[in-house]
Amino acid sequence: MKVFEPASASPEEWKAYHEFRHRRHQEEGPEDPETPDDVVERRLRRGDPYMADHRWLVFRDGRVVAELYAGTMTPLSPEYETNKHLLFADGWVLSEARRQGIGSGWIPVLVGLMERFSTRLLTVDTHDESGHAFLRRLGGEPRYSEAESRLDLREVDWNMVTDWVRQGQARSPDTRIELYANRLPEERREEFTRVSTELLNTMPFEGLDHGDIVQTTDTLNEWYGRLDMFGSLHHVYLSRESDGTISGMTDVLKHPYEAGYVHQFFTGVRPSARGRGLGKWLKAAMLLHVRDAHPETVYISTENAGSNASMLAINHALGFRRFRVSSTYQLDMQQLAQLV
Repeated sequence: MKVFEPASASPEEWKAYHEFRHRRHQEEGPEDPETPDDVVERRLRRGDPYMADHRWLVFRDGRVVAELYAGTMTPLSPEYETNKHLLFADGWVLSEARRQGIGSGWIPVLVGLMERFSTRLLTVDTHDESGHAFLRRLGGEPRYSEAESRLDLREVDWNMVTDWVRQGQARSPDTRIELYANRLPEERREEFTRVSTELLNTMPFEGLDHGDIVQTTDTLNEWYGRLDMFGSLHHVYLSRESDGTISGMTDVLKHPYEAGYVHQFFTGVRPSARGRGLGKWLKAAMLLHVRDAHPETVYISTENAGSNASMLAINHALGFRRFRVSSTYQLDMQQLAQLV
């Protein structure tokens, strides 16, 4: 197993890594859009001030057959204090190299990393049956389920979508919605991140051990810097009450290198403003905007907690259909150490 350092990797190392990525994509999610090589290289070389990344590659006969990733939040992250006990990991072994002890060989590496960074809980998610089986063998149990759904815009009932906008306006005549296309302006970023932090922490996390989600203008600006590298677009709709307060929001992301795809991100409404159809109004207005701004879009994808019945119901009414389900496992370091 060899450490992979994106910032100093040679052209030969990148070539081997990309060949592995393409083969993993075909095994894990051939229906998903595949990220181009140059985008991956630029993204990984940039690094992240809020997350320390660690990568290892496993070679067989000069070819990469497996990758292990682990990440820990850095003290610069506003989420560090409540999340510093977590080590996030991801890995993949190509089908031809499975049942050869590669995954088991990762356990000492992960335990060593947890000791080094004083983390105590390994967090891994998977939607692949081989991943479920491996994590169960380690003694893990799923703590959280997430449903990824996709909407085919060719099958949308646009009359219903338009009606949702009209109904939202009728039920909340003193509320207005505001569209910020491509980017939030700087003067809106502090307010947006403050309210999004509040709303994001109302999401159901089922049995997952987790810290706070914290967004700030600095983290948003860092993310925008990454999007600027590729010309990716962030569209935001806000609902604002008569006193000027934000009562709800929804946002989507469009990468120019993912033809036909748009990612629906978070949709949230303050508890005090629920029951008036604001979520449906915001989602419908955003759908109409995506149709106009990105007419080539075929699919919109989104993820929701499996227990988030209200949002899943809205998505289902719009035509979103479940595409896959992922589970998040958590394993204690002492539990893993016994396997070394």
